[in-house]
Amino acid sequence: MIPLNFILFVQIILFLFITPGSPRILIVSYSMSYGIKKSVWTALGDISANTVQMIIVTFLIGSLLIKYPQIMIVMKWLGVSYLVYLSYELFKTKVKQFNPLKEVTFKNNLSFFRDGFVVAGLSPKALIFFGAIFPNFIDFNKNYISQFIILAFTYVVLDFITLMIYGIGARKISLWLQANPKTINFISSAALLIIALITAFIKF
Repeated sequence: MIPLNFILFVQIILFLFITPGSPRILIVSYSMSYGIKKSVWTALGDISANTVQMIIVTFLIGSLLIKYPQIMIVMKWLGVSYLVYLSYELFKTKVKQFNPLKEVTFKNNLSFFRDGFVVAGLSPKALIFFGAIFPNFIDFNKNYISQFIILAFTYVVLDFITLMIYGIGARKISLWLQANPKTINFISSAALLIIALITAFIKF
């Protein structure tokens, strides 16, 4: 079963992925300092943390949504509010400098995985997304397990791909962001604001 408003879900996560949040900053830094192969483990840690968050939201909070469907209305507007807030935040903030680590020390693969897991697991943007937006795309009155698998697989694959794009193009991306700090912020801000308006008028 295809999840509710699947195309909108893809649009939202793509715009979230292209913005230089903490996981992307970490990938860029590690790629420039340790190489892309090591950064793969950081990306795996990132998507592992996100998978855990998705499971908790869907299977622990999902039962509450079945009993109290009115919660979905509250979560919808929390999601819209968050998108508007994120749009404003992106428009106002400046892109930080992407500098490589000053000292390159030995780190094993588990350390790279752990860093990615912790950064993604504690990311406020991810926590709010999975708590306020993710459940809106699942119909808990039907086969929500299959819906969860589709959404989770889509999220993980696109997240990993965009992380690797940041890693592979680390140096070029960092130089471009420093030279055009307002461009990416303005485009991402406008796109998120449009998505917020669409989400507000769509019935989940």
